[in-house]
Amino acid sequence: MQNTQNQGQIAEHTARQYLEQHGLTFVEQNVRYRFGEIDIVMKDRSDWVFVEVKYRSASQYGGAVNALSHAQTQRIRKAASHYIQLKRIDAICRFDVIAVNPQGIQWIRDAF
Repeated sequence: MQNTQNQGQIAEHTARQYLEQHGLTFVEQNVRYRFGEIDIVMKDRSDWVFVEVKYRSASQYGGAVNALSHAQTQRIRKAASHYIQLKRIDAICRFDVIAVNPQGIQWIRDAF
């Protein structure tokens, strides 16, 4: 578990750097509520971006991109909705996925 958790933290750090290199601004990381979690919150100019980071060490079973279940997307949406209410955000928001694997990084904008 420790190794998997460490790989996840490295993947989140890699994703954050990648997004910053592509012009997004970091806001917050690992926002946790009892009903869901947001890996990274970024801003893309005036848009708010809720980023789910997926890491897979191998590309079998569809790799990191296909590792997001419907239940997970629902939890992320619920967490983001709560975050938006708490922060009183009135702006366009989107959900992106950053898939990290040994072959590289894949950025999926408006993933769900």
